Amino acid sequence: MFLVEVTPGSIAGMILVPLIAGLLIGFFVSRFVFKRSLKKNPPMNEKMVRAMMSQMGRTPSEKQVRAVMRSMEENK
Repeated sequence: MFLVEVTPGSIAGMILVPLIAGLLIGFFVSRFVFKRSLKKNPPMNEKMVRAMMSQMGRTPSEKQVRAVMRSMEENK
């Protein structure tokens, strides 16, 4: 049977190394998922607002488009 001396430094190493590794892995995984979701569902822009209003049968004026964009920014 092997007897290993456990020192405070080895305990700290056994805690800190997996913690740092988990933080790094979590950061890169969440970054990848966030970028993928932005690619699938891009944020609204003025062109999309104009297209939606045109599909509803309205001819959007620049003032209406800006009002919609402003209201979306305020309600985030």
